Amino acid sequence: MGPTLFAFALALLVWFLVVGKELRQRRPEWHWYLTGYPRTALRVMFTWSKVAYLNNLTVSRKPNRRVLGDLVVKGDPLRPCVPRCSFPRPTPNGLELVVQLQPGQTPDPFLAATEALAHAWRLHAVRVVSPERGVVRITATANDPLQMPGRPAGPEPAALLSAVVGALETGRAWVMDFRRVPHWLIVGATQSGKSTLIARLITQLAPQPVALVGIDCKGGMELGLITQRLSALATCRAEAVGILGALVTDMQERMRLCRAAGARSIWDLGEKERPVPVVVIVDELAELYLTNGSKEQRAEAEQCSTYLLRLAQLGAALGVHLVVAGQRVGSDLGPGVTALRAQLSGRICHRVNDPGTAEMALGDLNKEAVAVAQSIGETEQGVAVTVGDMGAWMRSRSRLTTSAEVQQVAAKFADVTPDLRCLAGTASGGEGA
Repeated sequence: MGPTLFAFALALLVWFLVVGKELRQRRPEWHWYLTGYPRTALRVMFTWSKVAYLNNLTVSRKPNRRVLGDLVVKGDPLRPCVPRCSFPRPTPNGLELVVQLQPGQTPDPFLAATEALAHAWRLHAVRVVSPERGVVRITATANDPLQMPGRPAGPEPAALLSAVVGALETGRAWVMDFRRVPHWLIVGATQSGKSTLIARLITQLAPQPVALVGIDCKGGMELGLITQRLSALATCRAEAVGILGALVTDMQERMRLCRAAGARSIWDLGEKERPVPVVVIVDELAELYLTNGSKEQRAEAEQCSTYLLRLAQLGAALGVHLVVAGQRVGSDLGPGVTALRAQLSGRICHRVNDPGTAEMALGDLNKEAVAVAQSIGETEQGVAVTVGDMGAWMRSRSRLTTSAEVQQVAAKFADVTPDLRCLAGTASGGEGA
């Protein structure tokens, strides 16, 4: 009986090692659910009291002070009260648990203890948020999903104006949804991943009935690769003025259409009456604002600034959306940049060369995200900090998309390019321009 059990145990161990390795490579989320989660969940529950005590996450059952004569003596509590936590709930690449704060506690000690929690539970990272008063939610990730952004967990949404551009640190898909967040700002240093993100975004929007308008004042070196799918392309500031002005005029026509139909946005109109959604992609915003000081160039820059601001202020309800990219988007470019940045509620910050750029991109929405953005290293191309709904930040990484891939997609869906009559003759574009 002994040798038989030993052989069975050995065979079971070999099977587990072989199948476990195969499962980890092909179905990492299943491998986590079957092997990693049970072990980690038990570790969290068994160590919670000790971890809470060592990281000052406990409170005293009684006031930690005594009166000796006229002296008030304060000290550490001898009977600490550990806040109650729920049993960890599994996620595709980690787990979540909810902690009920004790009276007098705040989320700040939990925010400071994230690194200690990650080490104690042997996890990749720990995030802490407070969704409501008296409650803290701890989200932990077992592995770094940003190492494989091409395989995000979960189904890819097929909604109009939604694009799956990579993976989030939670292991879920990174989705840029223009219906929820109408305008986006992308900043980052050279070779940080801005062009890759824009290329991936274009490949996702190209199959959809959406008009893509490009403004690439670097001579069209980036967006010129997808001319077949663009309804219009501006390669200099003069052409950009014409395109943006035409879009502002078309936006006024959309206003009249909505007013006549008694609708508050084009999405309240019928599918046949609804104008084509437009996504304007501006590559390197600084080229639209920098001048040599001449009167003519200053006038062009002011026009571009005014048109972009009007599109950002009014375009969300009218189906006109902006994606603005640049190495630095600050007030040093011009007086209109700050007002434009305030209208771009979606923020994506890649690796930056100075703290000021991260502060400009994320500081007005989430101060904590600024420090995280500054920690992105040179080897982490494509990694970014994104801030979308409700000002919550998340580390993310775009999926690598080569120039050949984006050209192939543009050619494949060239016949999808909408015919925007308002842009006819403004600049070079696709067949529909």
